[in-house]
Amino acid sequence: MAHNFICNEDTAVVQTKQGKVRGYIYDDVTIFKGIPYAKAARFHAPHPLKPWKGVMETTSYGYVCPLLELPKPTGELSVPHRYWVMNEDCQNLNIWTPCCDAGKRPVLVWLHGGGYESGSAIEHIAYDGENMCRIGQAVVVSVNHRLNLLGYFDLSAYGEEYADSGNAGTQDLVAALKWIQDNIENFGGDPGNVTLFGQSGGGDKVTSLLQTPAADGLYAKGVNMSGVLGHRLSCGEGDGQELAIAIMAELGIDDDIKELEAVPYAELAQAYLRIRPEFMAAGKYIGCAPYPNAFYKGSPETVGFRGETAHIPLLVGTVYGEFSSFLPSAYKKQGMTDEEGVQAVYKAAGAEAADKLLPYFREAYPQRNPVDLLALDFLFRHPAQQFIRQRSALNHCTYSYLFNQDLPLNGGTPPWHCADIPFVFHNTGMVSATQKEGVTDKLEAQIFGSIIAFAFTGDPNHIGIPQWPASSPQEEQTMVFGEDTKLRCNFDAQLVPLAERYLSEGFEKMLAEHAQEVQH
Repeated sequence: MAHNFICNEDTAVVQTKQGKVRGYIYDDVTIFKGIPYAKAARFHAPHPLKPWKGVMETTSYGYVCPLLELPKPTGELSVPHRYWVMNEDCQNLNIWTPCCDAGKRPVLVWLHGGGYESGSAIEHIAYDGENMCRIGQAVVVSVNHRLNLLGYFDLSAYGEEYADSGNAGTQDLVAALKWIQDNIENFGGDPGNVTLFGQSGGGDKVTSLLQTPAADGLYAKGVNMSGVLGHRLSCGEGDGQELAIAIMAELGIDDDIKELEAVPYAELAQAYLRIRPEFMAAGKYIGCAPYPNAFYKGSPETVGFRGETAHIPLLVGTVYGEFSSFLPSAYKKQGMTDEEGVQAVYKAAGAEAADKLLPYFREAYPQRNPVDLLALDFLFRHPAQQFIRQRSALNHCTYSYLFNQDLPLNGGTPPWHCADIPFVFHNTGMVSATQKEGVTDKLEAQIFGSIIAFAFTGDPNHIGIPQWPASSPQEEQTMVFGEDTKLRCNFDAQLVPLAERYLSEGFEKMLAEHAQEVQH
């Protein structure tokens, strides 16, 4: 079957505030890649671009933020990646639109994962917005911004010009959202109906923007996928001056912050990585995460949600296995009976934990083999439960979900961190490990349908799923997406906190060991 492709001087040309950009059309989706939305000197606030003459070609992805360490390709079956050219000049975005007309369609703005330290707008193959745009008839935008020390290094002790260097990456996101407000109508989008959505660190970025007054009015709703991380994204105690002094000493330069602005990034990154373990062990400021100040008010779990954004509808969820599913297991689940599963839990977790947890597990997950208790996520799910309880006390538009579909990798694996992304983008065809005959297409339609319905109206309900009410502090109404998608109320409210209590020590140890193995 032939595909429709148009790229010439007169097609897909759009006027922005700074000048004209030209993209291309592929199968009735108009695509723009690498549009610059701002410019910034290292550690400084972004500023708008100067206007340009003529037409800027935007048919290639722009630079992504430099990483502290080069990634080692691994696990590409479960999470296929794309690696790209890195440069500090990384403030750019990508747009997929059904048409550059006056359609005023919903706008979905993707904030990528990787914490605040790594990742990019195009890192995962499944981040591609073409299918979401075409099938959902929405405008899709993905954003690159500064990360790690470039985006989150508090240098406020060195003067007013560095007042918000500890949140420069979030300042980039605000600049991108302002660019969208100013320009997206010319790309067929509605600036009054912008939905932020992100996974892992990208989900936490949604929350960070809720806590950032400068972002108020730039978006209408948010989707937080596996991005409620509690204390795990803390930047440590104190400000960044001690870290800056240590890095400069490591680099052999005087206590002159201007020199730190000019040092080659690779040298800056290596010096930081040599110092970080000591600072982390002491609980000192290490950067690479939002820094609470006047710009960013702090985590909701610490300071509460800002009242100014209490009306924003949120869709919040996690995945059954998250990081647990990446760990090599000491058992083979395939063909295992329930009794063998019980014995495996007793052996791995001990009698006390098994006795406490298995009754609650059977009640919450009656269709699962008891051995799956050992893959149950609590690192994300427990703080998400607390987040939903706290958030739903402010409104009637906080929705909860859980992705609970095992995937056919190694004979069947509980879903892992990022496993829901291809379903959200309608890109399961790009990720082979999502394919399960008779299940994948239906589940993709259900999840994608909810995301698009939420983007249009702030309500995730549609004809393909059971009725999905908003949660309240007393009733977490969770849509459990899987082979038999069901609404469950408070179904794991007792299980998850107990699992964290009894299993966290062993899990943290296995996670650290696995991370070390992957690095080497």
